[in-house]
Amino acid sequence: MNESTTAPLSNVRATPGKLAAFLGLVGVVSALNYLGNYAGRSSNESTDTALFHYSTAVGAVVVYAIILVIVVWIAEGHVCLPWHGIRNPLLALRSPHSWLRALGLAVLTLLVAGFVISIIDSFLHGGREQGVVPKHFMHGHAAEYAANWVVIAGVAPFVEETTYRGLGFSLFVRYGLWVAIFGTGIVFATSHGLLEALPELAIFGFALAWLRSRVDSVFPGMLVHCAFNSFALASVFWH
Repeated sequence: MNESTTAPLSNVRATPGKLAAFLGLVGVVSALNYLGNYAGRSSNESTDTALFHYSTAVGAVVVYAIILVIVVWIAEGHVCLPWHGIRNPLLALRSPHSWLRALGLAVLTLLVAGFVISIIDSFLHGGREQGVVPKHFMHGHAAEYAANWVVIAGVAPFVEETTYRGLGFSLFVRYGLWVAIFGTGIVFATSHGLLEALPELAIFGFALAWLRSRVDSVFPGMLVHCAFNSFALASVFWH
């Protein structure tokens, strides 16, 4: 195992109890997302215009804020405000040892993961199942779309990378590097509440976890996640 991966964990308590709490959080998020997606399909509700409403962005920010508070609480082991525990070593919110190397690996991760996912998506159509990105741009709603873009390409990558490649990876890695990479990839994928997109999300999760293991930081993964989501959101302009 890479020494840089294990060193930051030597002074923190990555206990089985914290892992159980983390898996409990992921289980609740997964169940709610599966129920929400199933309810939406069974009621024939369309999500094609969701990103053209401010309420979508506001609702997502509230959910992500709750998740972040719980993640910080698990990392600290006691009740605290997010900004009090945000520097906990378990969250890996630290600069990589070399930004130049980290950015190079981030670009490699984005290109390889994007290529593999695009091939799989042509068969499984996971992006279509998720149904978040609209098929056509609604003129006159640019501000609402921009607000949702900030949430999806900014807030979501920050919270999800802190949750899965930060806390999750740190808790799994005590059982082995590959357990951490595959474990966090699987829980990341299942937490989205999708079936057809599960393989694509898992591959993206594996890639981000591998990147985290190489750079000992979640920040490069956030950049990859941001770029990946931004590309998906930008696709509305060339549909």
